[in-house]
Amino acid sequence: GNDNSEALPESIPSAPGTLPHFMEEPDDAYIIKSNPIVLRCKAMPAMQIFFKCNGEWVHQNEHVSEESMDETTGLKVREVFINVTRQQVEDFHGPEDYWCQCVAWSHLGTSKSRKASVRIAYLRKNFEQDPQGKEVPIEGMIVLHCRPPEGVPAAEVEWLKNEEPIDSNLDENIDTRADHNLIIRQARLSDSGNYTCMAANIVAKRRSMSATVVVYVNGGWSSWTEWSNCNARCGRGWQKRSRTCTNPAPLNGGAFCEGMSVQKITCTSLCPVDGNWEVWSEWSVCSPECEHLRVRECIAPPPRNGGKYCEGLSQESENCTEGLCIQDKKPLHEIKSQNIETASDIALYSGLGAAVIAVAVLVVGVTLYRRSQSEYGVDVIDSSALTGGFQTFNFKTVRQGNSLLLNSSMQPDLTVSRTYSGPICLQDPMDKELMTESSLFNPLSDIKVKVQSSFMVSLGVTERAEYHAKAHSGTFPHGNNRAFGTIQARNKATYIHNLSSISTRSELKTTAIFGHLGGRLVVPNTGVSLLIPHGAIPEENSWEIYLAITQKESSLQPEGTDVLLGPEVTCGPSDLSVSTPFALTIPHCAEVNSEHWNIHLKKRTQQGKWEEVMSVEEETTSCYCLLDPYACHILLNSFGTYALIGEPISDCAVRQLKVAVFGCLSCNSLDYNLRVYCMDNTPCAFQEVVSDERLQGGQLLEEPKLLHFQGNTFSLQISVLDIPPFLWRIKPFTACQEVPFSRVWCSSPKPLHCAFSLERYTPATTQLSCKICVRQVKGHEQVLQIQTSILENERETITFFAHDDGNFPAQMGPKAFKIPYSIRQRICATFDTPNAKGKDWQMLAQKNSINRNLSYFATQSSPSAVILDLWEARHQHDGDLDSLACALEEIGRTHSKVSDITETEIEEPDFNYSRQNGL
Repeated sequence: GNDNSEALPESIPSAPGTLPHFMEEPDDAYIIKSNPIVLRCKAMPAMQIFFKCNGEWVHQNEHVSEESMDETTGLKVREVFINVTRQQVEDFHGPEDYWCQCVAWSHLGTSKSRKASVRIAYLRKNFEQDPQGKEVPIEGMIVLHCRPPEGVPAAEVEWLKNEEPIDSNLDENIDTRADHNLIIRQARLSDSGNYTCMAANIVAKRRSMSATVVVYVNGGWSSWTEWSNCNARCGRGWQKRSRTCTNPAPLNGGAFCEGMSVQKITCTSLCPVDGNWEVWSEWSVCSPECEHLRVRECIAPPPRNGGKYCEGLSQESENCTEGLCIQDKKPLHEIKSQNIETASDIALYSGLGAAVIAVAVLVVGVTLYRRSQSEYGVDVIDSSALTGGFQTFNFKTVRQGNSLLLNSSMQPDLTVSRTYSGPICLQDPMDKELMTESSLFNPLSDIKVKVQSSFMVSLGVTERAEYHAKAHSGTFPHGNNRAFGTIQARNKATYIHNLSSISTRSELKTTAIFGHLGGRLVVPNTGVSLLIPHGAIPEENSWEIYLAITQKESSLQPEGTDVLLGPEVTCGPSDLSVSTPFALTIPHCAEVNSEHWNIHLKKRTQQGKWEEVMSVEEETTSCYCLLDPYACHILLNSFGTYALIGEPISDCAVRQLKVAVFGCLSCNSLDYNLRVYCMDNTPCAFQEVVSDERLQGGQLLEEPKLLHFQGNTFSLQISVLDIPPFLWRIKPFTACQEVPFSRVWCSSPKPLHCAFSLERYTPATTQLSCKICVRQVKGHEQVLQIQTSILENERETITFFAHDDGNFPAQMGPKAFKIPYSIRQRICATFDTPNAKGKDWQMLAQKNSINRNLSYFATQSSPSAVILDLWEARHQHDGDLDSLACALEEIGRTHSKVSDITETEIEEPDFNYSRQNGL
């Protein structure tokens, strides 16, 4: 309302003068907690001053006033105070904030001050928006949002980085002015840290949740190195170049470079061509010196590309008158008289030379005669061995073409001369059943090996384990990593087994509980295994670990000509981490050759995508791949799903296929089916085929054979040959089936399968004899001879096993390892420490045929232990402790200065032979 119309306090003076002038007006104020605030007002000249709050006069008893005189003007100055409590403000309910103003009187009239608002101050606890952590690439923009808690007065915001205030005035790259947000225009590595939003007003300070900012750097490839020289000096070869993920190297979880670190291309080097002489020219005209000349040039062909120049003379000269010529202008008869004495000397020397030649011919003849009488060569110590009795038989390095070689298919080690002593029964050489490798060594069924030397004693290995090997009738050699061995057809009966012994498909997963002592998991008859080293699992812990083979179609789809070389293997659980690397063994079907294959290890991510772990030839410290001819042994630190992919880099890349023929167990009609399978040369692929055939009532008819299938784009032909006429017939135009290259080469969830339908003319025909020819056009060929009985009770049963590991899918503790733990500890103690004599872990690796990527072992706490783990994985089926002992012995013999080293005693034929023969 109108202030002038309102009732005024009593006794308002009316003397003339000037209007009051406010020297101090009330200020806006905030009530903090329960403390009242003081409003003050000062005016001159002022006879009275009163406060009005929210339109109502404040009682004069609530005023405190002071009066004074201004010395310069002599006018009266009055100052007034009032208190405002929190209760007063809270009890007020109006459209505006609680307000107060002063009204001052003088003789001339009244004046009003400004309105001062009074508010209750507060600051809520919770931020309306906390900053959120971010991961940003380097030079990316960082924006951290912060909405402080509600408060009166409004809170001021300050940013902290790692608990230190951020001053945006000192860094042009940082802006904190935009609506309380923090903006970093171009992220630097130094901007990584923990950021906190701090809000404060006159009441309190509040801290937001900290936000972690990570500035990462994605890896970048360095420039490619120059192409290496062509590895073939002549003809077709390959050259490679490499690059590293160091430009920049990935930091703070940045992505590793995508793509290959090594590239290979084919190259062709010009072959050197040695020079060759052309034919001699015609003789020249006879010269005055009684000579004529002839010449030739090295142009047939001339030397090219570094080839050798022709050897010999480029010109010849000789007398052209047979001596009937004047030389040095002397008569011919004078020249002849000078040569009479020399002619007699020539005759004497000619006679002596003829005598020497005759004696030499006689000696050679006698020698040849004695050799013909001893046709069996120097390898036979006692000729009475031919009588068929038991004699000491001494094999030395076998010469090519030796007629005493008992079996031409047996290939002894020609690199080292060894002696085999033992009772060997030699059969009549005319016997059609020549001795096979198996019959040669069967008498040596119980083998005992002792290896003792000064170096082994120095290791403290006095209790060197004696290795015993028994002949396992009906199983394939354990030391042969080929999935299936080779036997002669006439010895099939020795290998008769039941198909029911092979694991069914539902068993392609193995689970066991492991502790600190470690152990081994095996998926039976598949070649897939997992070795958990001693100490990989923390003490007093027990983990349930599984190992499985993916049986459905793999989610890994190779690109281009890349192929899946083996099964997709999963080990887990994936969230476990081991303290030392474990060894995973995956079989493969590639014919290992770095000139023809580039083989990669891939892992499936949790999102189901496949990413490359490493190339087998790559130098890396994250994992290790050791590629053996039929399996890959991988040292890993994390569980997951892994697979081997092969990239052929030449047409000579070979994928090894196993060819097997199956037939029906029973044949009630005149029809009979032959089913031919071409599968990867891996045990698990063979097991899958056998399991399927068993469900269909099928039977393996012949020993499987190995086919080398080249990546040369030529197709595969499968044909049935030599079907007995008048007994059997095959449908026209079905005797030969051709399969395109891509169908054979590219990975498939099912093995290649061709069926042939034959028909008997009469039920009286109970025998089938034919040949199955499997060949690649312009490539390798295999022929399988089928001889089977149609009557079920007359047929042979043939089943081939990779290893007899079906009864031991899991082994825990010391029994899972071939090397006793006490010996292993001594080996590690000896080789982990650098030694002046060179007996360190690098020599241990070299002697165990580990010659590449040694930097991986250098990063391990015990390099020797990891090398021995790799040895355990490679030798899980042969347990060839002898080879390890010999390697240790060789290191000791090479580097020890002790002169009285005891030589290694070996009380058995070469251990390698024993393994080849199933011992």
